[in-house]
Amino acid sequence: MDTLSYKTISVNKETAQKEWVEIDATGQPLGRLCSKVAKLLRGKYKPSFTPHVDCGDNVIILNADKVALSGNKWTDRIYLRYSGYPGGQREFTPADLMAKGPDRLFRKVVKGMLPKNKLGDAIIKNMYVYAGNEHPHQAQKPKKLDINTLK
Repeated sequence: MDTLSYKTISVNKETAQKEWVEIDATGQPLGRLCSKVAKLLRGKYKPSFTPHVDCGDNVIILNADKVALSGNKWTDRIYLRYSGYPGGQREFTPADLMAKGPDRLFRKVVKGMLPKNKLGDAIIKNMYVYAGNEHPHQAQKPKKLDINTLK
């Protein structure tokens, strides 16, 4: 019996197969879209997933200003931020974040779904959010991905 074939292979920074993926956010629910984006960024869909390595894909989100929230969530949902000083708690809504730029809203939501350590800080930098249909990453030849086909 060949016992060497049963060894667990752990990828590292050099051997990770990172790809560029392009996602259209038009009409997609924000939370469902972001949970799948977080899995792509983390690399959970790959058979070579390693928990302590940045082995996920680079994700480009297009038409981020056309993302959907159901009900009155644009104005009723509240995110909190605290500066650490007395009276330093600030609250803002998804509409406030979208007014500053759609990348703010996506970074807030996706960052909450990633690990809270240095790896999570490195992974969130692999996400690129654009309000329109154009992006400057054509040289990387990203492949278009239908987010609804992912589980």
